Amino acid sequence: MGSLNGNNHSSFSSTHQKPKAVSPLLEGITLLLSRWYGLQMAVQNQWGGHDSFQKSQQLAADVFSWFLQSKALQIEDLENLLHESMLLSLNTEIEDGSIEEVYTLLTKLVSFHVCLNQNFSFFG
Repeated sequence: MGSLNGNNHSSFSSTHQKPKAVSPLLEGITLLLSRWYGLQMAVQNQWGGHDSFQKSQQLAADVFSWFLQSKALQIEDLENLLHESMLLSLNTEIEDGSIEEVYTLLTKLVSFHVCLNQNFSFFG
């Protein structure tokens, strides 16, 4: 998958310690987003300012909250969340199709998490 670059030697998530008690789903979302090349570039180059890493972590928390709070999940809303966060918080316009790729992977990750934990009330 070209736009999620797992081979980048300077992954921005590896330089920061993760909290001790983190939801496995939040951890998965954070890991998935940390491998998104567009987000990696925004953080590494501090396109969102000196707190770009914190903004990337906030994006992961916002995505996690979106999944928890949304009863009628509309994929367009998740796409808009990703696009607006990248543009407004990190000053990064993503035009390579990777937003679609990321939200597809996020929905698969959440679906897998729900099935793994047999928590089918998660969505409803």
